[in-house]
Amino acid sequence: MPQGQPLAVPDDGLTTRARRNAPLLAVHTGAGKGKSTAAFGMALRAWNQGFDIAVFQFVKSAKWKVGEEVAFRQLGQLHDEHGVGGPVEWHKMGSGWSWTRKQGSDEDHAAAARDGWAEIARRLAEERHDFYVLDEFTYPLKWGWVDVDEVVATLTARPGTQHVVITGRDAPAALLDAADLVTEMTKVKHPMDVGRKGQKGIEW
Repeated sequence: MPQGQPLAVPDDGLTTRARRNAPLLAVHTGAGKGKSTAAFGMALRAWNQGFDIAVFQFVKSAKWKVGEEVAFRQLGQLHDEHGVGGPVEWHKMGSGWSWTRKQGSDEDHAAAARDGWAEIARRLAEERHDFYVLDEFTYPLKWGWVDVDEVVATLTARPGTQHVVITGRDAPAALLDAADLVTEMTKVKHPMDVGRKGQKGIEW
């Protein structure tokens, strides 16, 4: 895509504006570092455009306060108080989804993941948000907690211009086939290979 131009223009009857405003389904997968970071970078751009942002984290511990969460909550507050950017919601499975007002446990992770996906599907049907980050959502799909075919059918049939970015390793083939944008992060080197633990400002 030299200078941001597509290599070919499809004969689909759509205008350039219509194609530019089409909803995007993106998947960031692979063993390399940066899948979630890239998704949050996209969300930051979307926030700056005034999009309504919703983040759903499916695996990370509720006690782990990631830097992106702190930053996006501040951005949401900036919107609420001064009208800058767009509204932000941030939900984590490990803390009990905020709409259920209950704590999760080690025994009901699968049920909690299904509950989270059901809420996302409802919001997609209602066109509640403009931009969704489903962080580490590939793992509930891989583990069989959430049905892949149901997810693909819901995402491909979502109304409006809602953008969805899904992160995590081992994304199922059906999801990759349905996506408009797929990026595979490939690990070449990582500090953990030589025994170094995660660092503040890098991992959190």
